[in-house]
Amino acid sequence: MRLAKMVLAGSMLTVISSATLAQQALTGTVTTIDRISGTIAIRQTPSGTVGANTGGATEQFKVQDGLLNTVHAGDKVTFSVSETGGTKTITKLTKQ
Repeated sequence: MRLAKMVLAGSMLTVISSATLAQQALTGTVTTIDRISGTIAIRQTPSGTVGANTGGATEQFKVQDGLLNTVHAGDKVTFSVSETGGTKTITKLTKQ
């Protein structure tokens, strides 16, 4: 019984941390947009000053309908990501 409680507590921490990540506002630069498939590639801006001169990793995201109409490649953006079933989807996208 004690083991079951520990496993349940661990899984709840994972769910809570995933929800927190989804609500964080991230920043980056749009590198490519594929309007047909509804995807966007964003190079995230590194946080802090250590290694700030190095480019962040570019990551591909699905985008909710209608959000791609306001941005273009090269735009600096702020965005929020939700992960469902292993697919990262941008739920909020704002041009800076």
